[in-house]
Amino acid sequence: MAPGLPADSFSAPVNKISSATAGYSKRAYVTFLAGNGDYVKGVVGLAKGLRKAKSAYPLVVAMLPDVPEEHREMLKAQGCIVREIEPIYPPENQIQFAMAYYVINYSKLRIWNFEEYSKMVYLDADIQVYDNIDHLFDEPDGYFYAVMDCFCEKTWSHSKQYSIGYCQQCPDKVVWPAEMGSPPPLYFNAGMFAFEPSALTYESLLETLRITPPTPFAEQDFLNMFFQQMYKPIPLAYNLVLAMLWRHPENVELEKVKVVHYCAAGSKPWRYTGVETNMDREDIKLLVKKWWDIYDDESLDFKPESSIEEAAEGTPMRSLIMGSVPVPEPAVSYIPAPSAA
Repeated sequence: MAPGLPADSFSAPVNKISSATAGYSKRAYVTFLAGNGDYVKGVVGLAKGLRKAKSAYPLVVAMLPDVPEEHREMLKAQGCIVREIEPIYPPENQIQFAMAYYVINYSKLRIWNFEEYSKMVYLDADIQVYDNIDHLFDEPDGYFYAVMDCFCEKTWSHSKQYSIGYCQQCPDKVVWPAEMGSPPPLYFNAGMFAFEPSALTYESLLETLRITPPTPFAEQDFLNMFFQQMYKPIPLAYNLVLAMLWRHPENVELEKVKVVHYCAAGSKPWRYTGVETNMDREDIKLLVKKWWDIYDDESLDFKPESSIEEAAEGTPMRSLIMGSVPVPEPAVSYIPAPSAA
């Protein structure tokens, strides 16, 4: 079983829905988009999923300049707040390959500069929300909330954890050898996390990045290093990485999962064929179908008149116009990046 979480690490009760009162306009979900590929479908699905879960907060889409106007209009039509950001490059002379990969991933650090929001929940574009998670915004400030990752997939083959079969999801199965020193600190998956935008933190992130060599998992490794002392684990239900279904099924209660992360090879619902490894599992097929049920549900499309009616009834209305206006970012040179999220 996964290690027990500290008693003070997560206090939100099950099924609690945050009230949309004070601070409404200072809270938002945020995702990331780059290029002209099909990840825009993931963002559309995410917007509709949050709507179905009756979230009180808007979805901000931080996007690089290479996202086409057609995709921007598509997202605005779904009620998203479109926010253009400039790319962030790795330190000069520290990376000689996969430049676009690092540019795309490090550019996500720009969201810490969204200071008009007091707290945000970041969600990758290949994530879907199946239950209301607004209560995450009510967790105590000053911490970085995310779900612990799994070290068992081959993508971790470069690590000491993988080489000895150690995983923080089942630390008693293979105990960390004393001769290897202290076990690694808790490590989170950066596909979903709750954080507080801050100009001070933003500048510190960029300064630290300038002296930190890129590593295989780019911004995920970097964020784990940067927020190590502030990290508080939250339950697996808030970011089910699909590999958990076959690596640690004893830790998964599928009926209680609120957020699913379709990050395994072949699992993107909008590209799903079922032929890749593990993709023919019945639980995977069920989760892919759940995603499509939301994506295809026209009743979940954004309806501006609904916001007007809600405002008339006393519920704060989301500001779509203000959020669509690009905010100046530090001047940097830019090269087109391939489609990714």
